[in-house]
Amino acid sequence: MIDGLALRTLSLMTPLGRITIKPGRRSGKPCIRSLRITVSDVLDYLASGMSVEDVLRDFPDLTRDDIYACLAFGADRERRLVVADTHRPTAATS
Repeated sequence: MIDGLALRTLSLMTPLGRITIKPGRRSGKPCIRSLRITVSDVLDYLASGMSVEDVLRDFPDLTRDDIYACLAFGADRERRLVVADTHRPTAATS
């Protein structure tokens, strides 16, 4: 619930709102334009060495802008990553 309203679909502020999150689709993972293709799928394909053209050829429903939106989404998530400092000085180390 957000502000008392049930969240049905979240469109993130990526180029043209291409990334959507729906609780019932792909276990709530971020997907491209309500397709069943997840952002992590596309990023995994690119990380494995596939070119943008390879991905577009294998997934004709995707556009180049969809892939750029996945990259932007991944970059934004990485910027927000925070690692908690679990080291707490003790009397012996301080």
